[in-house]
Amino acid sequence: MAFRKWKVVASAGFGAVLLGAFEGFAGDALKLPELSPNGVDACFGRVYDAAHLKAHPKQKVARIFFLYGHDPVSHPNEEPMANADTSYNGFLTTMVRGAKAPQWAGGWCNHESEDGKSGPIRCGMDCDRTMASLKLDDKGRLILTDVSSDLYLDAGSEDELGEAEYDRQALGSEDDNFRLDPMPAATCQAEFAKIDPIDPALGAPLREQLKSDQPFCYGRDYDAAHLSSHPDQVTQSIRVFRGPVELASFASGGDVANWPDGADIGVSVTTRENGAKVTQTYSCQGEADQWRCAASSKMSNFACDISQKEIYLKRGANGTMMLANPNSSLAIVDLCSKEAGGKTESDDKIYRLEPMPQSACAP
Repeated sequence: MAFRKWKVVASAGFGAVLLGAFEGFAGDALKLPELSPNGVDACFGRVYDAAHLKAHPKQKVARIFFLYGHDPVSHPNEEPMANADTSYNGFLTTMVRGAKAPQWAGGWCNHESEDGKSGPIRCGMDCDRTMASLKLDDKGRLILTDVSSDLYLDAGSEDELGEAEYDRQALGSEDDNFRLDPMPAATCQAEFAKIDPIDPALGAPLREQLKSDQPFCYGRDYDAAHLSSHPDQVTQSIRVFRGPVELASFASGGDVANWPDGADIGVSVTTRENGAKVTQTYSCQGEADQWRCAASSKMSNFACDISQKEIYLKRGANGTMMLANPNSSLAIVDLCSKEAGGKTESDDKIYRLEPMPQSACAP
């Protein structure tokens, strides 16, 4: 039941792109007409040839593109769309020599002046860092300066990584003062698309596939052959659902505009040891490309606080649903027991669930 790229975080905040916290653009109102005179996405880029790279041995960057405009990286996600029009407005991607994929950074770009309409242009990042300073030359080419060698590294990473590994991951000493040519926006879009290619088999986000006022049922029954080959798996059968009770709960107090935040789901599990079915309620919220669902005591009483017992839902390929249980948060164990106090030790960490008729999730 192996699966990759689950994101487990300690707070509701999430992601490489911080939304709504910075001065960026709203809708199509871009603020730098010299970069985008007509208010549409503006692309600049350069691909260095072998002769240039040979003459600049301390330059690691072989390809570089800068997009001023709308986010070219983020995929449709599970978070409510309230902040969709407030985000970074400058995006830089580079590919170093020998790399198989580009790296990227996002920032918000503005004039460094009181009126915000004149003076140098700086693209800032979180933690008061600079992504780059910008200016156009007399031929309309974009000049990028002040590009830090640790652009893609966390603050303090030099001490954490050690000098040798830091130097390997950082940009080169000649990776600055880039002169980029104007290009069609589609060229930048294609370059950024290499960073995290969309899997068309995944389809729309769960919040679009699963409606706030409609029930659903996903599950899996493991056969003898599977259980024989997974002796450390406790789960014999599992269901994830929203039925009449969960629908009524959201209808009475949920906010459809922020769906799926506040959505209750039920998870029923049957263990192979005693064959008893136990159902636990979880309250979910959208978080990046997954639903983060915390155990709830709405349907039963607990001797402990179970709100930190969390599972994660993510859309799978071809209409399936993935459920992650990294920290013993399913009722295959007593959620107040010592056994539920750490990471999941059994082979019950990831489930690939198929859509089922609602009758399969009936009590």
